[in-house]
Amino acid sequence: MEKNQYSTAEMALMEQSSIPFTVFQFIDNRTVPLVFSKGFLKLFDLKCDDVRSLMDFDMFRDVHPDDKAGAANAAFRFAAENEPCNIVYRANIKGEYWIIHARGEYIYSDPDVRLGIVWFANEGRYVPDPSGNGSDSAQTFSKVIPGETLNYKNYYDRLTGLPNMTGFLELAEPVRKSMAANGNQPAIVFFNINGMKFYNRNYGFNKGDHLLRQFAQVLATHFGSNNCSRFGMDIFSVLTDSAGIEAKLNDIFLEFSQIDKLGNMSVRAGIVIDNEPERELSSLCDYAKYACDVNRGAFLSCFKYFDESMLANMEKRRYIIDNLDRALREKWIKVYYQPIVRTANGRVSDEEALARWIDPVKGYMVPSDFIPTLESVKLIYKLDLYVVEEVLRKIKIQAEKGLEVVPISINFSRTDFDACDLVEEIRKRVDDAGVSREKITIEITESVVGSELDFIKEQVERFQNLGFKVWMDDFGSGYSSLDVLQSIRFDLIKFDMRFMQRFDDGDESKIILTELMKMAIALGVDTLTEGVERQDQLEFLKEVGCTKAQGYY
Repeated sequence: MEKNQYSTAEMALMEQSSIPFTVFQFIDNRTVPLVFSKGFLKLFDLKCDDVRSLMDFDMFRDVHPDDKAGAANAAFRFAAENEPCNIVYRANIKGEYWIIHARGEYIYSDPDVRLGIVWFANEGRYVPDPSGNGSDSAQTFSKVIPGETLNYKNYYDRLTGLPNMTGFLELAEPVRKSMAANGNQPAIVFFNINGMKFYNRNYGFNKGDHLLRQFAQVLATHFGSNNCSRFGMDIFSVLTDSAGIEAKLNDIFLEFSQIDKLGNMSVRAGIVIDNEPERELSSLCDYAKYACDVNRGAFLSCFKYFDESMLANMEKRRYIIDNLDRALREKWIKVYYQPIVRTANGRVSDEEALARWIDPVKGYMVPSDFIPTLESVKLIYKLDLYVVEEVLRKIKIQAEKGLEVVPISINFSRTDFDACDLVEEIRKRVDDAGVSREKITIEITESVVGSELDFIKEQVERFQNLGFKVWMDDFGSGYSSLDVLQSIRFDLIKFDMRFMQRFDDGDESKIILTELMKMAIALGVDTLTEGVERQDQLEFLKEVGCTKAQGYY
């Protein structure tokens, strides 16, 4: 649609008016500013040179954070749903909040050009209610005046004022097509803030919400508020021209590091280049999210491009998620047991439960095929509790047949602790089965501890106080922190199999293992080394004091 053109005389007449008003044209559900009166600029303390850029990038920059979503929703309905605008909100003018009443009506300069005129009135300085009875809450402001319909779809996020997912998909689609028509290549960028949950736990939800608002403002500054979205929680998405996108992302990462002064968090981003206009925008968002999740464990801010090779992985991921419940119900997932021996005598002292998915369609799947997917969507607890029940069933059968029963260790994910009260869930299952708690060993990897040392310490102690042993798995597989061993008293440290894989490469691996064993012995902690496959390796571990060994014999 062509932009409406006023004559020079018409523009001058309207711009010189002392009445605070603006004129907008509605194009693709967006309000495109045409005229700002002198009264409007004076009311909001704006300069003519700045106001157009402000309107294009963040029309609601100075609106009170609690009122942004309501004001944005009213503006969207005004533009897209043919509803007159009649709203009250708070605006920051010269460092103070004032109560603004905005009313808008339509005019048509010709049959194909719909314009909106919005008048503004300042109804006085905003003074919060000192009694705390709620008269200064968001419900008092950012509202449609009584008498207007409230039966409308919400398109804007109430925390940040950015479009929500519904609003973004509707607003971005015409812009995406316009970019392509003008020879530009659109891109969708998906953002996820690492560590938001821990930040909220450590510093409170108010500070967490403030950080999310600041990040939303950073995105709006770079991409324009209507091209950005908060999909929910700590997840954002933007539509942008792909040209220069990497430089923008690096700038955003830097700016985020400057607003995150407490949490030492990071941002990861996934980018999908839109070179197929017929593809659904929602699908592009899915692709960008997948690329973003590839770097899920990244400590530093980073980005990843989506490529077609990821499609097969996406399909497999979808299959795993959709079929998990059926796989558990029909026992496509089998539990196998790997023996653990004492180095002193070579006898089996424990077993480790290992899950394998034998699928009628996909065939044999090892843990690396399905566990990361289940962890990413926080469904791993279903699998892990299923393994607990299978282990208890095996122990009961062995006991009934008079067979020797050794303790069985089970691995648990960090997200298990978020999905449920894991300690209580396991205690209840073990006690209901009539199995001694000493027969179930809890394994957690050093990566599970992460930045939540105090929380994991509490869970470990709860397990131990109930009579369960807790092992640290895969010690040495990442950036091991000796602080963890100082803070948490594990019953056993399990050394990663990489030490054995490098056993014949030189003396370095043997020297490191020897010193680690000395440290564990001094701490009074048992030790286990994975990946033991030869008798000479077993003999070495026995010499240096390693308690147990696990591998293929």
